[in-house]
Amino acid sequence: MAFAGKVWRLLVGIKDALALLFLLLFFALLFAALSARPSPASVHDGALLLDLDGRVVEEPALIDPLNALLSSAAPVHEYAARDIVRAIDTAAGDDRIKAIALDLSKFTGGGQVHMQSIGAALDRFRQTKKPVLAYAVAYTDDSLMLAAHASEVWVDPMGGAVISGPGGQRLYYGALLDKLKIHARVYRVGTYKSAVEPYMRSDMSPAARENAQALYGALWEEWQANVKQARAKADIGMATGNIDQWLTASKGNLAQAALAAGLADRTGTKVEWGKRIAQVAGDDRWGKTPGSFAHTDLDTWLSANPVSTKGKPIGVITIAGEISDGEAGPGSAGGERISRLLDEALDKDLAGLVIRVDSPGGTVTGAEAIRRAILRQKARNIPIAVSMGNVAASGGYWVSTPADRIFAEPETITGSIGIFGVIPTFEDALAEWGVTTDGVRTTPLSGQPDLFAGFTPETETMIQSTIEDGYDRFLTLVAQSRGKTKAQIDEIAQGRVWDGGSARQLGLVDEFGDMHAALAWVAKQAKLKDGDWHPLYLKESIDPYTEILQQLLSRESEKASTGSTDMVGLFAGREERLTGQVMADLDNLLSVRGMQARCLECAAPEYAPPARTQSKPAGWQLLMTKILLD
Repeated sequence: MAFAGKVWRLLVGIKDALALLFLLLFFALLFAALSARPSPASVHDGALLLDLDGRVVEEPALIDPLNALLSSAAPVHEYAARDIVRAIDTAAGDDRIKAIALDLSKFTGGGQVHMQSIGAALDRFRQTKKPVLAYAVAYTDDSLMLAAHASEVWVDPMGGAVISGPGGQRLYYGALLDKLKIHARVYRVGTYKSAVEPYMRSDMSPAARENAQALYGALWEEWQANVKQARAKADIGMATGNIDQWLTASKGNLAQAALAAGLADRTGTKVEWGKRIAQVAGDDRWGKTPGSFAHTDLDTWLSANPVSTKGKPIGVITIAGEISDGEAGPGSAGGERISRLLDEALDKDLAGLVIRVDSPGGTVTGAEAIRRAILRQKARNIPIAVSMGNVAASGGYWVSTPADRIFAEPETITGSIGIFGVIPTFEDALAEWGVTTDGVRTTPLSGQPDLFAGFTPETETMIQSTIEDGYDRFLTLVAQSRGKTKAQIDEIAQGRVWDGGSARQLGLVDEFGDMHAALAWVAKQAKLKDGDWHPLYLKESIDPYTEILQQLLSRESEKASTGSTDMVGLFAGREERLTGQVMADLDNLLSVRGMQARCLECAAPEYAPPARTQSKPAGWQLLMTKILLD
């Protein structure tokens, strides 16, 4: 009994110690989060510091704490484009802000529409006679597009600038799958629905090449026009024409080459850049770090300038990322989640609804669930507009069809009206290893679809018929929405992708305009004057504990961020993203999905956003990677 008592006391002691440890950890986390929480009281006279150490997106994804803990790398920092625009616009009219310090040394990019909208906000800021000073070690297309709108563009002496332009190479697995004897059974409708070509071919089809050349050509023209308008002295031709001659003239010094092409104004270290800002915004009274200056950071400024809630609400639902059937998101468009948010808003007195779409599409069933939820809002007889972001293609266009008016930007990628499905079968691959199948059928569909024995002709016919019926439904929705016949829509559909300018000419888009233009149109239809309405973003509230974890993980992401990236690092990063593209392509082939209304061809892999969570690949991914590399 004495021994049992000792054991019991030991267990109780361990329990009490663990409980005390968890309490201490909880309060430590709580204190750290509250200490890190931005406070309006910490707004200082000086510069608004936009240290964009990550990627600009339509809707930042929530950081999964478990994935973040298990991952060997910090999550990618994401910034909502609308938050940056709001920060710049509010700073323009505030006497406390003397300048904007735009630090792009760790910026990883964003969509062309987002870059355009932020650039326009910087122009509005400069119209108040306040300067914008940009700095980076290595500038690429996205950071150059932002920096072009700055008063002074600084480049580190160890850095430079490179203009790549849209486009790039895709990976094609047709020959590999033949070698492995894996059948990628493709079902599609649309001459230009090239999303499935990487699994069928070893090169780009003539139709896909024609579409890509037209699309990327239009986007390239828009990029050049934007940069030239903002920075007339930029010699884009020098930096993209005879690159050898351009670099030779500067003796291989990329920073001097950037100056020669008018892409930058001055070379200098980050400390020197900071001293220059201090001349305009004042010295930092609290910090003694070399190059420090008086400033307010983005989070603090946003906290001090919340969105107005005056007047009647106009609902805004965001459909960002790949559309799926479940609860995915934010940052990805789970059909159930978005439909629920729309339905929960039915009892709100919304004056209208704006659907913000920045999605390449996804599952047909997910897109249809969202469309039906939008129709339930429309049944209340409120005006509905769609505001298209960087991409509103395929399923992204499907969910746009209930709108009374569609707004897009010239740089928007849209269209891709088509349907496809891909199902791999492994009967020949298994036969190579002596694995065969046999059995008894009562009907041609017994045991079908069978990934190991292959498909019967009846199964093939049924799947293709389903895809064709889905395409016909897609055409019907678009035709009814745009006031055209199905034949007219079929001519411009066929899976073809369009830039915003072409889409407007074809009638797929009503007019050019940003998010504010769509909101203003809805307000006008609802007979509301300026100041009598405000946007109400339909989103789920985050519980306090999750919010604390988000803040802590976000700050850890900032601390873990590597130093400024030079040109070599940027090109190495693109190679790393290419590896991620291989994994994504394998996932698209082997994952269980239904009919797809998705535009995989909307952007070249080089410009695809990096993975938001960096977790270790699954076992099958490691196996397939080994096969690919052997």
